[in-house]
Amino acid sequence: MKNNIVGLKELRENIENYIAQVKKGKSFIVVRRSKPVLKVSSPDDEGLWETVADFTKINKNGVAARDVLKELRKLNARS
Repeated sequence: MKNNIVGLKELRENIENYIAQVKKGKSFIVVRRSKPVLKVSSPDDEGLWETVADFTKINKNGVAARDVLKELRKLNARS
């Protein structure tokens, strides 16, 4: 996949546009003062993300992190 170069200021000012393009499979090298500082790409590109639990199956809007931590602490206390 070809990388496109974008300035950091341009990325900040038009982030929603770049998010939409990344969702379509594009990636970008972001530069600041003509030096590359980061790469923006979909996490699926690298196979970095693994689904551990899908909390939307419990609640379509997800589950608050504090509630998950509370339940994990309960389980840990029983061990």
